[in-house]
Amino acid sequence: MARRGKEERGGPQEDLLRSAVERALSLGAKYAEARYQLDYHEEVSLRNGYPVAGGFSVNSGIAVRVIVDGAMGFASTNRMKQNSVRNAVERAVALAKASARLLKRPIGMSEETLGRDRVVVRPRIRFENVDLQDRVEALKVADQGLLDGARRAGVEAPSRFIGLTCGFTEKHVINSDGADVYSWIPRVAVSFYYQLSSDGRSIFRHKDLGESRGWEGFERWRLDDYLNEDAGAVGHVLRKAVEPPEGEMDVVLGPEVVGLICHESAGHPGEADRMLGREAAQAGETYIKPELLGAGIGSEVVTVVDDPTIPGSYGFYIYDEEGVRARERVLIDKGVLRELLQNRETAAILGTKSNGASRASSYDREPIVRMANTYMKPGDHTLEELIEGIDFGVYIKTYSEWNIDDKRWNQRYTGVEAYLIRNGRLAEPVYKPILEITTKGLYSSIDAVGKDLEMTAGYCGKGEPMQAIPVWFGGPSVRVRKVRLLRPT
Repeated sequence: MARRGKEERGGPQEDLLRSAVERALSLGAKYAEARYQLDYHEEVSLRNGYPVAGGFSVNSGIAVRVIVDGAMGFASTNRMKQNSVRNAVERAVALAKASARLLKRPIGMSEETLGRDRVVVRPRIRFENVDLQDRVEALKVADQGLLDGARRAGVEAPSRFIGLTCGFTEKHVINSDGADVYSWIPRVAVSFYYQLSSDGRSIFRHKDLGESRGWEGFERWRLDDYLNEDAGAVGHVLRKAVEPPEGEMDVVLGPEVVGLICHESAGHPGEADRMLGREAAQAGETYIKPELLGAGIGSEVVTVVDDPTIPGSYGFYIYDEEGVRARERVLIDKGVLRELLQNRETAAILGTKSNGASRASSYDREPIVRMANTYMKPGDHTLEELIEGIDFGVYIKTYSEWNIDDKRWNQRYTGVEAYLIRNGRLAEPVYKPILEITTKGLYSSIDAVGKDLEMTAGYCGKGEPMQAIPVWFGGPSVRVRKVRLLRPT
């Protein structure tokens, strides 16, 4: 095997992984998979301008997954010793054999061409070259930018939080079907929360930024300017907003809102394991059934995809936890439900191929079907052109509260920065307009899509025990015709 750089050292875990697979096969496993994963995070945060938390965490170990007698078993260990890994293999095999007695349908894996590759994202500025004090000072500058924006708008910012996370994930997957994939991916992320208040009103704002880059990702955001502009705009809405109109009207939704909609009402319901019932007890079901693939769900201008391979994206990866090469997955193609997110198990059940959607949040979690970067494809309209086409309506640029039902059909979003539209122009801001709509009602009502594609970072939760994984969700601005808006109660 070729020599590896500093980030690429397989280390002693490579031999442990190979021996784990061999041991599982010797115990009767039809399929065996061993995954080493190390997650390293450094965190620092400010509350109201003062440091409140800092530290680092290292979480590493080896996971083993096997199929024996048509049943799957999973076990893990954080001890990088031959005996510990061997014991994990034996536990996984024993669990599979016990489960096989209760199995109604044998588990299989789809036939795939699996990767043998090394994927390393090299940071331009390594995190260790930016000391803790410099990170704290960068957050203080950003916090001051937020305060300046709020004061410029004439509002108070009584509660503020900014958290910074830097780190990397190292993985090595080897399985009995021929996969041998090593990856090393750095990530940097910022979460901010703030509350603005004025004359008895208040607005809460939250957003995440994240990329698979080194410190250069943080520098690229220019967080002080970003928060200055954001807080200034939200503060202006807070002070000047009128009550939102109610009833049926045309609406323009900003990229942040569109991204959340795509994640919640296209991405989650498009997870094949959810459709097969695995998530029903934890996170709900889905409106998508096998017979609905190929059916219309939206207008022909709506295309929603999930693509892990976007360079620099927060949900970036090239190979999934089963060794399948990732690609763009087209969930909705010109308004038609086209594709599900699949791993090898769901693909075998549904008679198709995996599209590389198997992910695990840490070494002690089994891989399950997950999103990565879910977004609506941009169109060719400017924001001004979208607004020009409306005589009277509302532009909802950002959101605060939201919810969606267990089948991902009925949904509701409350705007933060929002404005009336009159005669094709933005007018006065409106206070917390509420969009309440069904998934098909929303996608079918979109008649024009902007070209202002933007992405928001987040941590997508799923599974039992819970797995939170880094993702992007996004889209362009869209124009939605004749939908129902409500006022806050």
